[in-house]
Amino acid sequence: MTSSPQLDRRAVLKGVAGAALALPRLEAMGAEVNAELPRRFCALYTANGMSLPKAENGIDEWSWFPTVEEEGKFVFGQSTAPLKPYRQQLSFMGGLYHENGVKADPHTCSDMWLTGAPLHDSTRETYNTIGLDQLIAQHTKQYCRQPSLVLSIDAGVGFLSRTGTISYDIQGRPIPAENSPQRIFDRLFRADQDSLKLQREKLRSRIKLVDAVLESSRSFNRQLGSADRRKMDQYLASLNEIESRLMASERWIDIPIKEQDYGHLNLEITNEDDPREYYRHMFDLISLAFDADITRSVAFMLNREDGMGISDTFPLKLGLSRTHHQLSHAGDKDGQLDFAKYDLFLSEQLSGFFDRLSRYQDAQGSVLDNTIVLYGSGASTTHWSRNLPTMVAGGANMGLKHGQYWRDGETRMSNLYLSILRSMQIEVEGFADSTGVLGDSIFAKV
Repeated sequence: MTSSPQLDRRAVLKGVAGAALALPRLEAMGAEVNAELPRRFCALYTANGMSLPKAENGIDEWSWFPTVEEEGKFVFGQSTAPLKPYRQQLSFMGGLYHENGVKADPHTCSDMWLTGAPLHDSTRETYNTIGLDQLIAQHTKQYCRQPSLVLSIDAGVGFLSRTGTISYDIQGRPIPAENSPQRIFDRLFRADQDSLKLQREKLRSRIKLVDAVLESSRSFNRQLGSADRRKMDQYLASLNEIESRLMASERWIDIPIKEQDYGHLNLEITNEDDPREYYRHMFDLISLAFDADITRSVAFMLNREDGMGISDTFPLKLGLSRTHHQLSHAGDKDGQLDFAKYDLFLSEQLSGFFDRLSRYQDAQGSVLDNTIVLYGSGASTTHWSRNLPTMVAGGANMGLKHGQYWRDGETRMSNLYLSILRSMQIEVEGFADSTGVLGDSIFAKV
């Protein structure tokens, strides 16, 4: 019996514009290629900071950052106690800040959390820069059906300094987030097999249209002055990205999605229902997307800044005394305790998410082992831009060594981001205003 020829791991598809896209990993490429780690990233953002109670209130045990050590190891506080089972899969990161964040309006902290951009500089031609999740998506999109998944509680983009998304594209433009479990599920998993031919025809028509516009735009671009040419270059970059996504969609049409059990999902739930159930189903969808390798980059905004959006009322729905933003400003003991109890609620959601990622298995290790989860806020206490509450979880197969409360004085957040990129084997020289990777830290291989 003759054996099938083995495809080269760098095999590509040629598009109508001559653009080349790497093929997904196929069995014909051999066991070595298919055994490569599926390196993933998930950013989870909560607004208004975390509870770091005043000493005079006597509730230090409710601090989000650990305040006690036993036998050289940090002790989980009351608000992070649900994460105890994952001690060896997570670490707290102290002293982090965005150099540009301390110069900017504190309400822009969600805008810059994943970008570190100089949003205080009004002379810049663009408002923001590419976010960490989207830079990662640029490098992982060749392996999965969808380059990235952008989620939030309120959907859309919101508006400057009160954003409804934490994700920014290569041009620094906000990427609209989705918040409907039904629409997310349909986008990720539902494909009408009877309409595949129609899907392919529509995709090819759109690719040809984009290709024609690209060619016409390049010719037109040569007639413009320098300022207009910069704007057109941004437009062309956007078109190139659209074409790349369309071609990626076409190549996956005939490849079946991994069989999974969706029976536990309630896709009719909305952000107006029980916050516990809503978050659980959103995290379920992220976990299923990672397990099926549909995407390798996710950004999920759990709350919005400054009392914006429906998530501000979640503490009230949970029986706490005030809205989320009001609790973040509380200076009294009862208010700070309720703020910490909302942190506890979020820790419970994280624990459930980590449990799902631990149960799903890749060829090498669990999905959690092959995913770096970044969790944090753009402020420590309300509107304070230093010592940003930050947790990193997962990534054991990417060299991360956990169980630490790491801090090394004041450290640029962008250095953490560069360390994440290097751990994912994305060899960029720097990210935002980074000055290097984190030395002597949880990142053992950078």
